[in-house]
Amino acid sequence: MKKLVTILVALFVFGALEVSAQQKTPSVSIGSNTHDFGTIKEDDGPVAYDFTITNTGAAPLIIHRVTATCGCTTPVWTKEPIAPGGKGSVNVTYDPKGRPGPFHKTITVYTNAENATTIFAVKGNVLERKKTKEEIYRRQIGSVNFINNHISLGRVFTNKIVNDTMRLYNPSENPAKIGFFNVPKHITIAAIPQTLKPQQEGIIVIKYDASKNDDWGFVIDRFYLTINDQTIQNNFLSVSGNLEEDFSNLSEKELEKAPKVVFNQPSYDFGTVKQGTTIEYEFVFKNEGKSDLVIRKIKASCGCTTVQPNVSVLKPGESSLVKASFRTNGYTGRQSKSITVITNDPKASTVVLRLTGTVTTEG
Repeated sequence: MKKLVTILVALFVFGALEVSAQQKTPSVSIGSNTHDFGTIKEDDGPVAYDFTITNTGAAPLIIHRVTATCGCTTPVWTKEPIAPGGKGSVNVTYDPKGRPGPFHKTITVYTNAENATTIFAVKGNVLERKKTKEEIYRRQIGSVNFINNHISLGRVFTNKIVNDTMRLYNPSENPAKIGFFNVPKHITIAAIPQTLKPQQEGIIVIKYDASKNDDWGFVIDRFYLTINDQTIQNNFLSVSGNLEEDFSNLSEKELEKAPKVVFNQPSYDFGTVKQGTTIEYEFVFKNEGKSDLVIRKIKASCGCTTVQPNVSVLKPGESSLVKASFRTNGYTGRQSKSITVITNDPKASTVVLRLTGTVTTEG
Protein backbone atom coordinates (compact mmCIF):
# COMPACT_ATOMS: atom_id res chain seq x y z
CA MET A 1 0.00 0.00 0.00
CA LYS A 2 2.80 2.42 0.92
CA LYS A 3 4.56 1.53 -2.34
CA LEU A 4 1.39 2.35 -4.34
CA VAL A 5 1.06 5.73 -2.64
CA THR A 6 4.70 6.52 -3.46
CA ILE A 7 4.11 5.73 -7.13
CA LEU A 8 0.98 7.89 -7.28
CA VAL A 9 2.80 10.83 -5.67
CA ALA A 10 5.66 10.48 -8.14
CA LEU A 11 3.27 10.47 -11.10
CA PHE A 12 1.50 13.55 -9.75
CA VAL A 13 4.76 15.46 -9.29
CA PHE A 14 6.00 14.46 -12.75
CA GLY A 15 2.71 15.54 -14.34
CA ALA A 16 2.82 18.85 -12.52
CA LEU A 17 6.37 19.48 -13.69
CA GLU A 18 5.40 18.60 -17.25
CA VAL A 19 2.43 21.01 -17.18
CA SER A 20 4.68 23.67 -15.69
CA ALA A 21 7.24 23.11 -18.46
CA GLN A 22 4.53 23.36 -21.10
CA GLN A 23 3.32 26.65 -19.65
CA LYS A 24 6.77 28.20 -19.95
CA THR A 25 6.33 29.63 -23.43
CA PRO A 26 6.92 33.12 -24.81
CA SER A 27 3.96 35.35 -25.52
CA VAL A 28 3.74 38.44 -27.73
CA SER A 29 2.01 41.58 -26.54
CA ILE A 30 1.80 44.77 -28.63
CA GLY A 31 0.10 48.13 -28.47
CA SER A 32 -1.35 49.43 -31.73
CA ASN A 33 -0.43 47.35 -34.74
CA THR A 34 -0.87 50.27 -37.17
CA HIS A 35 1.03 53.52 -37.51
CA ASP A 36 -0.22 56.42 -39.59
CA PHE A 37 2.57 58.64 -40.90
CA GLY A 38 -0.07 61.13 -42.02
CA THR A 39 0.83 63.34 -44.97
CA ILE A 40 4.51 63.27 -45.89
CA LYS A 41 6.46 64.85 -48.73
CA GLU A 42 8.16 62.73 -51.35
CA ASP A 43 11.25 64.95 -51.37
CA ASP A 44 11.63 64.79 -47.55
CA GLY A 45 12.98 61.25 -47.85
CA PRO A 46 12.27 58.03 -45.89
CA VAL A 47 10.22 57.97 -42.67
CA ALA A 48 10.55 55.40 -39.87
CA TYR A 49 8.61 54.08 -36.86
CA ASP A 50 9.40 51.62 -34.05
CA PHE A 51 6.76 49.01 -33.16
CA THR A 52 7.32 47.68 -29.62
CA ILE A 53 6.94 43.99 -28.79
CA THR A 54 6.69 42.85 -25.14
CA ASN A 55 7.33 39.27 -24.09
CA THR A 56 4.58 38.54 -21.56
CA GLY A 57 5.39 34.81 -21.50
CA ALA A 58 7.65 32.71 -19.29
CA ALA A 59 10.31 31.77 -21.86
CA PRO A 60 12.61 33.83 -24.11
CA LEU A 61 10.93 35.28 -27.23
CA ILE A 62 12.83 34.97 -30.50
CA ILE A 63 11.96 36.94 -33.64
CA HIS A 64 12.90 34.58 -36.45
CA ARG A 65 12.26 36.87 -39.41
CA VAL A 66 10.25 39.86 -40.61
CA THR A 67 8.82 40.32 -44.11
CA ALA A 68 7.29 43.37 -45.81
CA THR A 69 4.80 43.57 -48.67
CA CYS A 70 7.11 45.59 -50.90
CA GLY A 71 10.68 46.76 -51.25
CA CYS A 72 9.64 50.31 -50.34
CA THR A 73 9.22 49.15 -46.72
CA THR A 74 12.40 48.07 -44.92
CA PRO A 75 12.12 46.37 -41.48
CA VAL A 76 14.87 46.03 -38.88
CA TRP A 77 14.20 44.03 -35.70
CA THR A 78 15.68 42.86 -32.39
CA LYS A 79 17.91 39.86 -33.14
CA GLU A 80 18.68 38.80 -29.53
CA PRO A 81 16.20 36.67 -27.52
CA ILE A 82 13.79 38.84 -25.54
CA ALA A 83 13.60 37.69 -21.89
CA PRO A 84 10.26 37.28 -20.12
CA GLY A 85 8.99 40.76 -19.31
CA GLY A 86 11.47 42.30 -21.73
CA LYS A 87 10.84 44.40 -24.81
CA GLY A 88 12.02 44.29 -28.37
CA SER A 89 11.27 46.36 -31.44
CA VAL A 90 10.54 46.19 -35.14
CA ASN A 91 11.67 49.32 -36.92
CA VAL A 92 9.85 50.02 -40.18
CA THR A 93 11.17 52.50 -42.73
CA TYR A 94 9.05 53.65 -45.69
CA ASP A 95 10.70 55.27 -48.71
CA PRO A 96 8.25 57.57 -50.55
CA LYS A 97 10.54 58.27 -53.51
CA GLY A 98 8.62 57.79 -56.73
CA ARG A 99 5.48 56.71 -54.82
CA PRO A 100 3.08 59.67 -54.62
CA GLY A 101 -0.42 59.12 -53.24
CA PRO A 102 -1.94 57.03 -50.42
CA PHE A 103 -0.12 53.92 -49.18
CA HIS A 104 -0.88 51.05 -46.80
CA LYS A 105 1.86 48.45 -46.27
CA THR A 106 1.91 45.42 -43.98
CA ILE A 107 4.82 43.82 -42.13
CA THR A 108 4.64 40.23 -40.87
CA VAL A 109 6.70 39.22 -37.81
CA TYR A 110 7.45 35.51 -37.28
CA THR A 111 8.36 34.41 -33.72
CA ASN A 112 8.57 31.29 -31.54
CA ALA A 113 5.45 32.33 -29.59
CA GLU A 114 2.36 30.15 -29.63
CA ASN A 115 0.75 32.70 -31.95
CA ALA A 116 3.68 32.60 -34.35
CA THR A 117 2.81 35.59 -36.58
CA THR A 118 2.12 39.21 -35.76
CA ILE A 119 1.14 41.73 -38.41
CA PHE A 120 1.93 45.44 -38.31
CA ALA A 121 0.95 48.08 -40.84
CA VAL A 122 2.09 51.55 -41.82
CA LYS A 123 0.01 53.96 -43.86
CA GLY A 124 -0.09 57.57 -44.98
CA ASN A 125 -0.22 59.83 -47.99
CA VAL A 126 2.74 61.03 -50.03
CA LEU A 127 2.70 64.50 -51.57
CA GLU A 128 4.39 64.35 -54.96
CA ARG A 129 7.50 66.44 -55.27
CA LYS A 130 7.56 69.21 -57.82
CA LYS A 131 9.15 67.88 -61.00
CA THR A 132 11.61 69.82 -63.10
CA LYS A 133 10.60 70.80 -66.63
CA GLU A 134 13.15 68.32 -67.98
CA GLU A 135 11.39 65.55 -66.06
CA ILE A 136 7.96 66.66 -67.33
CA TYR A 137 9.02 67.15 -70.95
CA ARG A 138 10.90 63.89 -71.50
CA ARG A 139 10.40 63.35 -75.26
CA GLN A 140 13.14 65.24 -77.10
CA ILE A 141 12.77 66.23 -80.75
CA GLY A 142 15.66 68.33 -81.96
CA SER A 143 16.24 71.15 -79.48
CA VAL A 144 12.73 71.10 -77.99
CA ASN A 145 11.06 68.66 -75.61
CA PHE A 146 7.52 67.26 -75.53
CA ILE A 147 5.51 65.54 -72.84
CA ASN A 148 4.33 63.18 -75.56
CA ASN A 149 4.65 63.29 -79.33
CA HIS A 150 1.31 61.49 -79.86
CA ILE A 151 -2.30 62.55 -79.39
CA SER A 152 -5.06 59.95 -79.17
CA LEU A 153 -8.39 61.54 -80.06
CA GLY A 154 -10.34 58.38 -79.28
CA ARG A 155 -13.77 58.28 -80.89
CA VAL A 156 -14.13 60.80 -83.72
CA PHE A 157 -17.41 61.31 -85.58
CA THR A 158 -16.94 62.05 -89.27
CA ASN A 159 -19.26 65.07 -89.12
CA LYS A 160 -17.42 66.74 -86.24
CA ILE A 161 -14.25 68.76 -85.73
CA VAL A 162 -12.07 67.77 -82.78
CA ASN A 163 -9.48 70.00 -81.12
CA ASP A 164 -6.58 68.99 -78.93
CA THR A 165 -3.15 70.21 -77.87
CA MET A 166 0.42 69.08 -77.33
CA ARG A 167 2.69 70.79 -74.81
CA LEU A 168 6.33 71.54 -75.57
CA TYR A 169 9.28 73.25 -73.92
CA ASN A 170 12.49 74.83 -75.12
CA PRO A 171 15.26 73.83 -72.68
CA SER A 172 18.04 75.33 -74.81
CA GLU A 173 19.71 78.71 -74.62
CA ASN A 174 18.52 79.70 -78.09
CA PRO A 175 15.10 80.60 -79.52
CA ALA A 176 13.26 77.81 -81.34
CA LYS A 177 10.92 78.66 -84.21
CA ILE A 178 8.41 75.83 -84.64
CA GLY A 179 7.08 74.73 -88.02
CA PHE A 180 5.53 71.66 -89.63
CA PHE A 181 5.49 69.80 -92.93
CA ASN A 182 3.80 66.79 -94.47
CA VAL A 183 0.61 67.68 -92.56
CA PRO A 184 -2.50 65.93 -93.99
CA LYS A 185 -5.34 68.06 -95.35
CA HIS A 186 -7.75 67.15 -92.54
CA ILE A 187 -5.39 68.46 -89.83
CA THR A 188 -4.76 72.13 -89.10
CA ILE A 189 -1.83 72.78 -86.80
CA ALA A 190 -0.19 75.80 -85.18
CA ALA A 191 2.42 76.44 -82.49
CA ILE A 192 1.65 79.05 -79.80
CA PRO A 193 3.93 80.93 -79.60
CA GLN A 194 5.48 80.16 -82.95
CA THR A 195 8.93 80.97 -81.57
CA LEU A 196 9.80 79.67 -78.12
CA LYS A 197 12.23 81.71 -76.09
CA PRO A 198 14.90 79.86 -74.08
CA GLN A 199 13.26 77.93 -71.20
CA GLN A 200 9.79 78.85 -72.46
CA GLU A 201 6.80 76.51 -72.59
CA GLY A 202 4.24 76.47 -75.38
CA ILE A 203 1.47 74.44 -76.98
CA ILE A 204 0.72 73.00 -80.38
CA VAL A 205 -2.96 73.38 -81.26
CA ILE A 206 -4.39 70.66 -83.50
CA LYS A 207 -7.75 70.81 -85.29
CA TYR A 208 -8.90 67.50 -86.78
CA ASP A 209 -11.67 67.70 -89.41
CA ALA A 210 -12.76 64.10 -89.99
CA SER A 211 -15.08 65.13 -92.84
CA LYS A 212 -11.97 65.84 -94.93
CA ASN A 213 -10.43 62.44 -94.20
CA ASP A 214 -11.68 59.80 -96.62
CA ASP A 215 -11.17 56.96 -94.18
CA TRP A 216 -12.91 54.94 -91.47
CA GLY A 217 -12.05 53.05 -88.31
CA PHE A 218 -8.70 53.41 -86.56
CA VAL A 219 -6.51 55.92 -88.41
CA ILE A 220 -3.11 57.32 -87.48
CA ASP A 221 -1.46 60.31 -89.15
CA ARG A 222 2.20 61.29 -88.88
CA PHE A 223 3.70 64.65 -89.72
CA TYR A 224 7.05 66.26 -89.12
CA LEU A 225 8.53 69.14 -87.18
CA THR A 226 10.88 71.91 -88.26
CA ILE A 227 12.91 73.97 -85.80
CA ASN A 228 14.31 77.27 -87.04
CA ASP A 229 13.30 76.15 -90.54
CA GLN A 230 15.44 73.01 -90.28
CA THR A 231 13.85 69.61 -90.83
CA ILE A 232 14.18 67.22 -87.90
CA GLN A 233 14.88 63.87 -89.50
CA ASN A 234 13.44 60.59 -88.21
CA ASN A 235 11.24 62.36 -85.66
CA PHE A 236 7.53 62.92 -86.06
CA LEU A 237 4.35 63.92 -84.29
CA SER A 238 1.29 61.70 -84.63
CA VAL A 239 -2.47 61.90 -84.17
CA SER A 240 -4.79 58.89 -84.03
CA GLY A 241 -8.52 58.45 -83.83
CA ASN A 242 -11.29 55.98 -84.45
CA LEU A 243 -13.43 57.46 -87.22
CA GLU A 244 -17.10 56.60 -86.96
CA GLU A 245 -20.35 57.74 -88.53
CA ASP A 246 -22.62 59.68 -86.17
CA PHE A 247 -26.02 57.98 -85.90
CA SER A 248 -27.10 59.78 -82.74
CA ASN A 249 -29.58 62.08 -84.49
CA LEU A 250 -31.49 59.35 -86.33
CA SER A 251 -35.17 59.12 -85.46
CA GLU A 252 -36.99 55.87 -84.70
CA LYS A 253 -38.44 55.84 -88.23
CA GLU A 254 -35.01 56.38 -89.75
CA LEU A 255 -33.60 53.54 -87.68
CA GLU A 256 -36.42 51.26 -88.86
CA LYS A 257 -35.56 52.05 -92.49
CA ALA A 258 -31.79 51.68 -91.95
CA PRO A 259 -29.60 48.96 -93.49
CA LYS A 260 -28.77 45.89 -91.43
CA VAL A 261 -25.67 43.77 -91.98
CA VAL A 262 -25.93 40.11 -90.95
CA PHE A 263 -23.10 37.59 -91.30
CA ASN A 264 -23.91 33.91 -91.56
CA GLN A 265 -20.86 33.09 -89.44
CA PRO A 266 -18.71 35.86 -87.91
CA SER A 267 -15.94 33.44 -86.89
CA TYR A 268 -14.27 30.40 -88.43
CA ASP A 269 -12.14 27.86 -86.55
CA PHE A 270 -9.76 26.16 -88.99
CA GLY A 271 -8.69 23.58 -86.41
CA THR A 272 -5.06 22.43 -86.39
CA VAL A 273 -2.93 22.86 -89.52
CA LYS A 274 0.72 22.47 -90.43
CA GLN A 275 2.84 25.59 -90.69
CA GLY A 276 2.89 26.86 -94.26
CA THR A 277 -0.75 26.03 -94.94
CA THR A 278 -2.84 28.84 -96.40
CA ILE A 279 -6.24 29.19 -94.75
CA GLU A 280 -9.00 30.55 -96.94
CA TYR A 281 -12.55 31.26 -95.95
CA GLU A 282 -15.51 33.23 -97.28
CA PHE A 283 -17.60 35.18 -94.79
CA VAL A 284 -21.07 35.55 -96.30
CA PHE A 285 -23.23 38.50 -95.31
CA LYS A 286 -26.60 39.94 -96.28
CA ASN A 287 -28.36 43.28 -96.06
CA GLU A 288 -31.46 42.48 -94.05
CA GLY A 289 -32.38 46.14 -93.64
CA LYS A 290 -34.69 48.42 -95.61
CA SER A 291 -32.17 50.70 -97.30
CA ASP A 292 -28.82 50.42 -99.09
CA LEU A 293 -25.94 48.91 -97.11
CA VAL A 294 -22.64 50.67 -97.79
CA ILE A 295 -19.34 48.88 -97.12
CA ARG A 296 -17.15 51.70 -95.84
CA LYS A 297 -13.95 49.79 -95.18
CA ILE A 298 -12.55 46.31 -94.67
CA LYS A 299 -9.27 45.98 -92.80
CA ALA A 300 -7.38 42.81 -91.87
CA SER A 301 -4.99 42.28 -88.98
CA CYS A 302 -1.35 41.36 -89.48
CA GLY A 303 -0.86 38.04 -91.25
CA CYS A 304 -4.32 38.03 -92.81
CA THR A 305 -5.47 39.43 -96.14
CA THR A 306 -8.92 40.07 -97.54
CA VAL A 307 -10.49 40.64 -100.90
CA GLN A 308 -12.99 43.45 -101.18
CA PRO A 309 -16.54 42.38 -102.12
CA ASN A 310 -17.52 42.73 -105.76
CA VAL A 311 -19.92 45.51 -104.81
CA SER A 312 -19.61 48.13 -102.06
CA VAL A 313 -23.35 48.91 -101.98
CA LEU A 314 -25.94 46.21 -101.32
CA LYS A 315 -29.64 46.69 -101.90
CA PRO A 316 -32.06 45.31 -99.28
CA GLY A 317 -32.05 41.52 -99.50
CA GLU A 318 -28.78 41.31 -101.44
CA SER A 319 -25.85 39.18 -100.26
CA SER A 320 -22.11 39.29 -100.75
CA LEU A 321 -18.99 37.88 -99.15
CA VAL A 322 -15.63 38.80 -97.67
CA LYS A 323 -12.82 36.49 -98.79
CA ALA A 324 -10.18 36.02 -96.09
CA SER A 325 -6.78 34.41 -96.49
CA PHE A 326 -4.25 33.62 -93.75
CA ARG A 327 -0.74 32.44 -94.69
CA THR A 328 0.61 30.50 -91.72
CA ASN A 329 4.29 30.70 -92.69
CA GLY A 330 6.28 31.79 -89.63
CA TYR A 331 3.39 31.27 -87.20
CA THR A 332 3.06 28.60 -84.49
CA GLY A 333 0.63 27.94 -81.68
CA ARG A 334 -2.86 29.28 -81.18
CA GLN A 335 -3.77 32.00 -83.69
CA SER A 336 -6.56 34.55 -83.90
CA LYS A 337 -6.67 36.84 -86.94
CA SER A 338 -9.31 39.53 -87.28
CA ILE A 339 -11.00 41.32 -90.15
CA THR A 340 -12.83 44.55 -89.34
CA VAL A 341 -15.81 45.45 -91.52
CA ILE A 342 -17.19 49.00 -91.28
CA THR A 343 -20.62 49.77 -92.74
CA ASN A 344 -23.45 52.29 -92.49
CA ASP A 345 -25.54 49.97 -90.31
CA PRO A 346 -26.34 52.23 -87.32
CA LYS A 347 -26.68 49.32 -84.92
CA ALA A 348 -23.58 47.40 -86.05
CA SER A 349 -21.36 49.85 -87.88
CA THR A 350 -18.25 47.85 -86.95
CA VAL A 351 -18.20 44.05 -87.19
CA VAL A 352 -15.10 42.01 -86.33
CA LEU A 353 -14.69 38.66 -88.12
CA ARG A 354 -12.19 36.10 -86.85
CA LEU A 355 -10.11 33.23 -88.16
CA THR A 356 -8.92 31.06 -85.26
CA GLY A 357 -7.02 27.82 -84.96
CA THR A 358 -3.69 26.21 -84.11
CA VAL A 359 -0.58 26.16 -86.28
CA THR A 360 1.92 23.37 -85.66
CA THR A 361 5.33 22.48 -87.11
CA GLU A 362 4.54 18.78 -86.91
CA GLY A 363 3.35 16.86 -89.93
